[in-house]
Amino acid sequence: MTAALITLSHGSRHERAQRGIERLTAAAAMTLGVGAMDSYLEFNAPDLTGAARLAAAEGYDTAVVVPLLFTRAFHATKDVPAAIDAARAATGIELVPAAGLGQGADLVEVLARRVRVDAPVHASIILYPVGTSNDQAAAKTQNLGAALGAATGREVTVVPATGRGRITGNEGIEQAARGQPQVHVVPLFVTDGLLLDRATHAFGEIQDRTGARITHSAPLITDLTDIVASRFSEALHERGEI
Repeated sequence: MTAALITLSHGSRHERAQRGIERLTAAAAMTLGVGAMDSYLEFNAPDLTGAARLAAAEGYDTAVVVPLLFTRAFHATKDVPAAIDAARAATGIELVPAAGLGQGADLVEVLARRVRVDAPVHASIILYPVGTSNDQAAAKTQNLGAALGAATGREVTVVPATGRGRITGNEGIEQAARGQPQVHVVPLFVTDGLLLDRATHAFGEIQDRTGARITHSAPLITDLTDIVASRFSEALHERGEI
């Protein structure tokens, strides 16, 4: 039996967040033709150990763990390896770590497609990630914004919800919107989240204060299907299994 896919995300208290992860995981599994389970570092269930037990119960002795993370900051470098070690020790199943979603050319294309489909023709773009306190990871997200601008021919401003950034949060969105007739917000979110809701719920007030018309895309969810499937295949290829 081939390896199963286990996605590992941070988790969220948002009522729709887990459903988005389930949809993405199922779509990637269908693309790959494998069994799949979703798992979470916190807030949601199962955790990675629980998902590994489910994989073992379905007859899998190997699973590829794809972290649904855009940056290599604390969660990717500390929490994910710890969760994998704990799940291996508890279940005995072989867990193959895959690269996370990252911020490479494949993600730029996903975001550029969102801009082409969703954004009004003359709108400038705000790329809205969750954010990070890691300087190197934050700089890479700024580079992602520049790459998105080059791919779409649009002005792109990166406004993290939290963490490092020249401008952040709702105040940052308002600052980026000033002087613009129209802006379109592209969330760098895998699924729904409370930080994203905090921003979208403020758009009406920001429009009133700035005069800019604000539109926005939905979280990426199944737009990330091919990236997740690629990370799964790349991890097995590195082991010489495909």
